[in-house]
Amino acid sequence: MTDRRRGIGLRAKVTLLATGLVAAVSVLLLWLAWLLAGGVAASVPSLPEGSTVVVGGVRVAAEQLAEALARDARDRVLLAGSVAFVCVVLATALLAWAVTGRVLRPLREVTATAHRLSVESLGERIGHQGARDEVAELADTFDAMLDRLQAAFSAQRQFVANASHELRTPLAVIRTELEVTLADPDADVAELRRMAEVVRAATLRAGELVEALLVLARTDGLGVGATGPVDLPAVVAGAWRSARAEAERRGITARFHDGHASVVGDAALLERVAGNLLENAVRHNVDGGWIEVRTSCGPQWSTLEVASSGAVVPPERVAELFEPFRRGGVDRTSHTGTGLGLSIVRAVARAHGGTVSAEPVPGGGLRVTVTFPTS
Repeated sequence: MTDRRRGIGLRAKVTLLATGLVAAVSVLLLWLAWLLAGGVAASVPSLPEGSTVVVGGVRVAAEQLAEALARDARDRVLLAGSVAFVCVVLATALLAWAVTGRVLRPLREVTATAHRLSVESLGERIGHQGARDEVAELADTFDAMLDRLQAAFSAQRQFVANASHELRTPLAVIRTELEVTLADPDADVAELRRMAEVVRAATLRAGELVEALLVLARTDGLGVGATGPVDLPAVVAGAWRSARAEAERRGITARFHDGHASVVGDAALLERVAGNLLENAVRHNVDGGWIEVRTSCGPQWSTLEVASSGAVVPPERVAELFEPFRRGGVDRTSHTGTGLGLSIVRAVARAHGGTVSAEPVPGGGLRVTVTFPTS
């Protein structure tokens, strides 16, 4: 069981440390003053033997004058020094306690805010307005962390809501088809086969969505797994074999400009990037359109660029295409695809230390450029 006993607070520690240091220095100064006072008092002129001097109301023989003066001076130094010592130590303790409390106030605000926080109250911020010191830097760092957490939770809520909506559609189709067919006592083989075809299409769609969600979660959460040198033109060629049939059926012309480009990464994820880009280029293209794929390599970056014809994409909506469940600027309304293609592309690119960008093609279409560090 974890020991949760509360120890001495930071404010008390700083106060005790400051008070102890001042006390030690005061004792040292008092000791030096005691030595100096005795030394000064002892250096008195010599008097004739047999004469006496009154010191503090007491007659002292001349030969004992120096010792008596030194003792008297030291006693006075100890008395005055002890009073000063007590006053200095108390003043230091009070001042250290007050100043430390003021300095640590933002730290207490950080702690209080952390205790109040929950998923529903992530909008709270410390908003430190004092001097720009280490405590202010801590408060700003805490506020920045809360900004990231709030954005992450908001994105998670939206993602879960969208995923639930996407999964609900094929499940509703399956349930409806089964209920309609079971309610028809005269359903023949043709009706059953039609129902089976619809159910198979719905399950395939749900399976694709679940697989895409797993890839996205794996890439965002765990990053890149097994890595090795991957040839981008070979990856593109492998991905094109899956999209080629639909492109030829729709009369879409594809041109490939293969330049030597090698990346160190996960071959399966990189092939998913190329496959998603080519599938999107075919799916969101126009009949008789075109696709242009280019791979190139520079001193620091290897680039995969896929451009295609298609519908006009407003420039202000290009960034939204990389959000989950966005298809060509339409939110969760398409009957094809999962709406996670470009989201997966962005996640894989980031996991490999790369970037992805997109821009509209004049006249309609989209150009997506993915860059990876050169192996």
